[in-house]
Amino acid sequence: MANQGQTNQGQTDQGQARSNLEGLTVAARDATNATPAGRGLPPVHLWNPPFCGELDMRIASDGTWFYMGTPIGRPALVRLFSTILKRENGKHFLVTPVEKVGIRVDDAPFMAVEMRVEHDARGRLLRFRTNVDDWVVCEAGHGLRFERAADGGLTPYLHVRADLWAKVTRALYYDLVDMGEERMIDGEEMFGVESGGEFFAMADAEQVRNAR
Repeated sequence: MANQGQTNQGQTDQGQARSNLEGLTVAARDATNATPAGRGLPPVHLWNPPFCGELDMRIASDGTWFYMGTPIGRPALVRLFSTILKRENGKHFLVTPVEKVGIRVDDAPFMAVEMRVEHDARGRLLRFRTNVDDWVVCEAGHGLRFERAADGGLTPYLHVRADLWAKVTRALYYDLVDMGEERMIDGEEMFGVESGGEFFAMADAEQVRNAR
């Protein structure tokens, strides 16, 4: 009887989880559909609904979304949830006009997986595609930052929107290094990369020279 009870409880929990996910999916779709055509993403910055608790959803360091420990295998669903993602006080939430639920993010919520090198009146222009198919132009307001990794190297991050960042893949990082240059910044020689008329410093130029 105990095993039967545990089975019933497990089925109840799974059913509740499916209900929670389905409800959030419907709310996210409604919010997206209510956004005027051509206006881009839903205005999550304007929404301040009540906090409804934590959801067992996690974004892994490689950009994979998990729900209850299982990868979400539908790219369209991941894309939908990404449009209602919000960061407040260092924590990540999925937000609709009527509810806000917390989720876990291991590193950055997005991955920058493709880069195109273009040019405009400002010079070189780097355009990045994220793993949810957003294109982000690297320029003022959407800059690159570089953090020291555990192995001593650097990990680049691209500002996507509203305190949400994309981790740049290792392959693209090497491309950035290849196009990097040295410049004097505030009296210090720095190594970095230019895009959209802005210079994004990676590291001290002497350290980079010694590492080569």
